[in-house]
Parts: sequence; structure tokens; C-alpha cells
Amino acid sequence: MAAFMAQHYPQVHWWCPQLPPSPRAAIAMLMDGIATWPTDRMAVVGSSLGGFYATHIAEATGCRAMLINPAVDPARDLGKYIGENRQWHAPEESFYFLPEYVDELRTLQVGALQHPQRYRTLLAKGDEVLDWREMHSRYGHTQVTLIEGGDHAFTGFEEFLPDFAAFMGLG
Repeated sequence: MAAFMAQHYPQVHWWCPQLPPSPRAAIAMLMDGIATWPTDRMAVVGSSLGGFYATHIAEATGCRAMLINPAVDPARDLGKYIGENRQWHAPEESFYFLPEYVDELRTLQVGALQHPQRYRTLLAKGDEVLDWREMHSRYGHTQVTLIEGGDHAFTGFEEFLPDFAAFMGLG
């Protein structure tokens, strides 16, 4: 997505930081980083746990959110990963997921979406990590595309980039 944005929309400020393992620290970093941004013209994008974070930020700021196979209840799902873990995108790197992070995730949970029309959601029925039915139950009233098959990484995501750019008001 970074390459697509740089090629087609170089005027857009793109920020995709490496987030710390602590959910509280991750949200604090993100909220601090966007504190002066015009929320009526910004959008957050997130996949899996990033989709959960994007939902939290969108609800806190009123900005648009683009979600790809978003986690619905990571406090429940990630408790089994307490301890050392490998980065999904960089398996040579590890991090520690501490027990207190589960409670931090619980505190970030938001209720019903206040403005579902501000969300664009891609869901893959073949996601091997998250249950598409649970994601659809949470986000089905947003602008959702439900893909038959697919996977958690949302292989083929690049074909949806023009659609996402249009949703952001760019294309």
C-alpha cells in the first residue's frame, strides 16, 4: 500500500510506524502522531490487530477507517500468545507479549460503531486465523466486501487499492 500511495498519491502524508507490542503504548503513539492531523481528511488503515486499532482510532477521532480482516476480540484471542513471539512479517525478529497486554486490549474495545458509513471493510471467508462470521457480525453494516476463499494475509489485496483510494476521496 505504501508503494501504491507513493506512486499514485505522492501528496498524501503516509505514516506507517512499527508499533510496540503494548496495545496501550501503540495507541498512545498513534494518537500522539495524529494529534494535529485534520481528522475530516485523514483515514486509518489496519489489518487484523491493526484493524482493531484502526477501529479504536476512528471511533475516537471520527476519521475514516479501512479494515482488512479486522480482529474483533483480540483480548480473547491473543491471551494464548503470552511470551516470546516472532514477527509475522519478519520472522527473524521476536517480541514479548506480556499478560498485562490482554487487559490493555480490553480497555481499547469500543462499542457499536457510531458512524459505520465511515468504514470500508474487506473480509475473506478463508481467513485461517479469524472467523469471518464474527468479523461480518461486527462490521457487516459498513461498506463491506466479502471475499470467497482468501486468507488472513488477504492475498491479492493490491487489486482493492484503487477502491480504497476512492473511499479515501483520492480517486
